[in-house]
Amino acid sequence: MSGSISKSDQSVIRQFSVMIGGLIALTLLLIFLALLIYRHEPKETNPNQAAQVAERIAPTGAVYAGNTGMAAMQAAAAAAAKAAASQVAYGGTTDGKTIYDQLCTSCHTAGIAGAPKLGNQAMWAPRIAQGIDTLIKHATEGYHGPDGNFMPPKGGNPALTDAQVKAAVTWIVSQAK
Repeated sequence: MSGSISKSDQSVIRQFSVMIGGLIALTLLLIFLALLIYRHEPKETNPNQAAQVAERIAPTGAVYAGNTGMAAMQAAAAAAAKAAASQVAYGGTTDGKTIYDQLCTSCHTAGIAGAPKLGNQAMWAPRIAQGIDTLIKHATEGYHGPDGNFMPPKGGNPALTDAQVKAAVTWIVSQAK
């Protein structure tokens, strides 16, 4: 046995070296491409940044030019109120079941926060005894019960009208009778 490497071993070493060199070259190429792509990727921005800037540079006061300025301010407030009024939940429907299916079902199916379950006469009987007007008031204004029950105002959707709340409460109560 001599200390020299056979030709087949030299061939294997040469092929292995070429393969390792190719993998290193491929790795460097991929790293370069990743850096190139990353450089052109838009940087992450804070979605609240525009609002924060607007708040920071907003004027601290306002100047109204007598009756003209007051009229413009009142017209703007009226337009804003009209726009807010047009944002009625669920297309303005007063179908109690539709409103229940869209909003109320999440709490009144599982009994979350002590909510009485739909159709459970035992849970609804003491509430119904208080009267439908009280139930509508609690659903509209919100309610914190003595035993930890919690009903958010308008079921947590301020876009509901009073008529929609009344329709939903009436439908839910009808299911418990």
